[in-house]
Amino acid sequence: MRELLYRHALCEALDEELARDENVVIMGEEVAQYNGAYKVTEGLWDKWGNKRVVDTPISEAGFIGMGVGASMLGIRPVMELMFWSFHSVAFDQLVNNAGCIRYMAGGLINVPIVVRGPANGGTSVGATHSHCPEGLFAAFPGLKVCAPATPADAKGLMKAAIRDNDPVFVMENTKLYGTRGPVPDPAEGEHLVPLGRADIKREGSDITLIAHGRSVLHALEAAGTLASDHSISAEVVDLRSIRPLDQEAIINSVIKTSRAVLVDESKPFNGVSSQIAALIQEHAFDHLDAPVKRVCSIDAPSIYSPHIEDEQLPNARRVVEQVLTIA
Repeated sequence: MRELLYRHALCEALDEELARDENVVIMGEEVAQYNGAYKVTEGLWDKWGNKRVVDTPISEAGFIGMGVGASMLGIRPVMELMFWSFHSVAFDQLVNNAGCIRYMAGGLINVPIVVRGPANGGTSVGATHSHCPEGLFAAFPGLKVCAPATPADAKGLMKAAIRDNDPVFVMENTKLYGTRGPVPDPAEGEHLVPLGRADIKREGSDITLIAHGRSVLHALEAAGTLASDHSISAEVVDLRSIRPLDQEAIINSVIKTSRAVLVDESKPFNGVSSQIAALIQEHAFDHLDAPVKRVCSIDAPSIYSPHIEDEQLPNARRVVEQVLTIA
């Protein structure tokens, strides 16, 4: 086990999959000589060359469409969006093409494409660069969506995504790229994290905190505060995968604790937490001792001011406050 930065864990996953399968290619803006806008692809162009790591024009509609077409012919492209907010100009390619082709072809044509990049606020880049569209894409059958919170999960989920025969959208977080954590050494064997399997990041007995992506870190910080200051034992469930969703892990944890707070950087209206709340109501209502509560981004376009945006997003203090209303 080694300590790696989140971005280096992703890069290691890409490097290993480029070595494992000659059909894996990386495409996106500045992913080659520049090493990626966030240095996730650092060193890969030097090692693998122009045919495996390909710079594209600034045209998401164009290069995502190219990736979809290539994947239909057996290539396994990993496409980088500099911001997931730019998905809107390639929406037809992502949803109507990538998401539907396998179904409409009766399973005869696979679309093994991975689209990855940051999907988050908190970096003061304004409303047009700060969307969290994981709930949006999870609403379309045929698409798979994951949001890793730790370097180990980032590597394991990326490798699983590349090997999957369906389109997988990996929602990363700019503010996680510089975080560090333990990642299994390749000498110890392959590290894969299956899509659709949540992880209990902290065991607890009094309340369940359910989160994904960077919100997991806020939930863990809140759990520490709840334990030390309020003697409340909080269990933290990291979804890791939004679609497919590990419903069993969610329901089992809520049955165990009888209370739930959902932490989600998406906006509250039709966000991921909305689906989780409905799921708990349908399958664990009789086990609840209090209403399900949510801590989401405040429902407005992302605010440019750093101090105000920090408060707009979920944070540990807001999680603790919400827990105390039902504990």
